[in-house]
Amino acid sequence: MKSEILIFGNSDKLRAIAGVGKWRERPHHVSSARLPPNPLPLLSFTLFDDKVVAFQDINPSAFRHFLVIPVEHIPTVNDLQKRDEDYSLVNHMLNVGKTLLHQDAPQSKDYRFGFHRPPFNSVDHLHLHCLALPFIPRWKHVKYMSLGHHGFVEAEQLLEKIKPS
Repeated sequence: MKSEILIFGNSDKLRAIAGVGKWRERPHHVSSARLPPNPLPLLSFTLFDDKVVAFQDINPSAFRHFLVIPVEHIPTVNDLQKRDEDYSLVNHMLNVGKTLLHQDAPQSKDYRFGFHRPPFNSVDHLHLHCLALPFIPRWKHVKYMSLGHHGFVEAEQLLEKIKPS
């Protein structure tokens, strides 16, 4: 069962990732029972904690497609460094994504977890793509190909790159 929460604030980038327009300014953790009629847009989050928010992609590229985004604004993978905080965050994002897909799509045999690197990222807010394959339609696999130092980077590969010494 999904938990519905509302996050209102001034992060247009977060709303862009979530695929919704501008939200009216409201305090955090507003109960839906106290909202006026038709408070649009409502966003159903699958999981949230103090570090990340996770939800289904509104334009899925696979049988199941979740996004896991950090609460803290980090523009892209290029902004991550070899430090404990960044490594811990990406590892937490990956664990959340794996948990979601294993619960939601246990029948899938193939999963992909990774990030788009500039200039191929769609928004400037770090987000992990969590995919239970197959790609739907098949041609969408092109969006998740590694192109050397560009394109898509697997989460495990990124963790190796930012692992503190």
